[in-house]
Amino acid sequence: MSERKEPTLGRDPWREVTSAGGAGWERRALERLLMEGLREQRRARRWAYAFRFLVLAYVVAVTALLVAAAGAGVLEVAGGPYTAVVRLEGVISEDGGADLQAVVRGLEQALRDDDAAAVILRINSPGGSPVAAGQLYREIRRLRERHPDRHLYAVITDIGASGAYYVAAAAERIYADPASLVGSIGVRMDGFGFVEALRKLGIERRLLTAGEHKGMLDPFLPLRKDEQAHVQRMLRQIHEDFIAAVKAGRGGRLKDDTRIFSGLVWTGREALELGLVDGLMSPAEVAREVAGAERLRDVTPDDGILSRLAREVGAGAGEALARILAGAALPRG
Repeated sequence: MSERKEPTLGRDPWREVTSAGGAGWERRALERLLMEGLREQRRARRWAYAFRFLVLAYVVAVTALLVAAAGAGVLEVAGGPYTAVVRLEGVISEDGGADLQAVVRGLEQALRDDDAAAVILRINSPGGSPVAAGQLYREIRRLRERHPDRHLYAVITDIGASGAYYVAAAAERIYADPASLVGSIGVRMDGFGFVEALRKLGIERRLLTAGEHKGMLDPFLPLRKDEQAHVQRMLRQIHEDFIAAVKAGRGGRLKDDTRIFSGLVWTGREALELGLVDGLMSPAEVAREVAGAERLRDVTPDDGILSRLAREVGAGAGEALARILAGAALPRG
């Protein structure tokens, strides 16, 4: 007759060790129990880490959303008149620090809001591309024509030079701080020449082109007089467009001084004497003394953080946070 075995409902480490018998079974039982305890601790730690990570990700996401919303002005709950502020900061270009589309969108939304007593374009920029600056200038003029009864002022903080002043000239009035840097109404093109360096190193430059001037301004070839004259004509044309825009925006407020368009930069106080600005005030002072609505509201659209969080938090909040935190010469105006 075969021995009947009782069915087991689960694995019992203690029973396995003791039933094995033999010398040292107590030691094996103790080791098995210790290993089971360590595995249980590891599982508990993993769950604790996962829970902490989820809590941290939630806090980071909520904080970033609140910061972005506050920057866009959407958390403002008080009613009544206010002065809207749209920021223009950084280099002006299609891919530079200044988000040109956001500036236009913010100005347009503020001008449509009846509660906005006035709109301030807060400028802190050294300039940049004359193309981008010209486009933004024309957009601001278009918005002013569409909303003729609304007030749009430019306020320069640290610097509003070159292409940034180009943009400011589209505003109804321009204000600056006495120590602001204003002006630099000119155009430049940068480059280097390495002809002598190649000669001293014994290096021969070989350039093949189809078109007599295709290698124009090549830094390893001598500068040709006819090409230099051609580039100079282009810069003068861009400069003339810049001057015409400033005159159209400032009108008779500009003093009759040829230095204004020489490319020199001025302090805010000097700019006031030359008619480049209308007063020496901060954004807060303009809101209080000119617009008559002391409460400032930053309405600059800033959906970069919001869109990144929407895309990334679900897949990994840690990676999203890292991304957020990591966050030929051309003429420049």
